[in-house]
Amino acid sequence: MRSKLSYTYIACSLLLFVSGAIATANAAPPSDACSLLTKAQITAVIGVSVADGSHPAGFSKMCVWTPSGGQAKGSQSVTLNLESAASFQAAKSMLQTVVNSPQNQSAQNSIAMSPVSGLGDDALFSSVGSYTKLIVKKGDTVFQIVVYSDATIEKKRDMEKALATGVLSRL
Repeated sequence: MRSKLSYTYIACSLLLFVSGAIATANAAPPSDACSLLTKAQITAVIGVSVADGSHPAGFSKMCVWTPSGGQAKGSQSVTLNLESAASFQAAKSMLQTVVNSPQNQSAQNSIAMSPVSGLGDDALFSSVGSYTKLIVKKGDTVFQIVVYSDATIEKKRDMEKALATGVLSRL
């Protein structure tokens, strides 16, 4: 009887160990930014057909999608960057310091930071003038999405949020 109990204990321990190893392997942050969004997803969100994503200078943690067949009106393109989880809190703290600085508050095109609810574990927009960027943290993964377009900042934010939802579905 003791032998059966020992084998059962060992088998359960091995199962827990293997399950933990699989969960850890699946939780590893992605390394290929281009694998997190499809051309169809981007085209549907920004309204412009895009070419395959490319890694600038072979840097796999960054992907850029540009209009297919040359520049489209509004020169819409999308950039997705993957970053370390540790960088999120540092960037958030630095942005808050800049936003609260007297120089920024008196600037004509001041830098703004606004929280975004419903995306990942934490998310925020960072913007200045007509430029905006969405930064999202989910677990050990942090990514930034920028839509370059002549659209209003509100429209670009909507597009960035929609694309972030697509990225989150693949994490």
